[in-house]
Amino acid sequence: MAPDGPGKIPETAAEREPELDPEAAAAAAAAAAAEAAAEPDSHEARGDYTGAVYGSLLAASVIVGAGTLGSFPRLQLIVLLLGTGVVFWAAHVFARLFGARLLVGRLSWSVIRRVSRQERPIIEAAVPPAAAAAITPLFDLGPQGIAWLALLVALAGQVGWATVAAKRAGASRRLMVVAGAINLLLGLLIVLLKVGLQH
Repeated sequence: MAPDGPGKIPETAAEREPELDPEAAAAAAAAAAAEAAAEPDSHEARGDYTGAVYGSLLAASVIVGAGTLGSFPRLQLIVLLLGTGVVFWAAHVFARLFGARLLVGRLSWSVIRRVSRQERPIIEAAVPPAAAAAITPLFDLGPQGIAWLALLVALAGQVGWATVAAKRAGASRRLMVVAGAINLLLGLLIVLLKVGLQH
């Protein structure tokens, strides 16, 4: 390689690099933003637990609402719990994907699968109270007993997932207790609502 001439300024690294196309840079930034919107940071695994807390609260609300409409047969309550969980899961997936699409204009199947998987705890939270309702023949419970058992299981899940979420988020023991207590209070409000609507 010939040495630079006396009047020549040495080429810098920045000058040797090709210029970025502004449109390509904007597209890359939008794609990165969509990925960030569709997939929480790895340190935010608590988002999954948030979905489980929400799903448990939703299941408890469904049980209370079903009880106000009369005595639901066991199978009907199970279908209602699982069906509501699936519908709300689909709504959450759609909302997140719609927001990501506004950023990039299109979505990949990998993003759709990832978002669907991340919102799955909403459905999973409905499974324990539905299972509790399914095994009530073992305890010879009537319609009210079925509803109460399913409700207590849903509320236990809500408090449990809230506590786990706080722990995974790195909260202190005190904050974990506070998170559990707040969710227990919300659960007790649902119980009071159920009792009030039955009278």
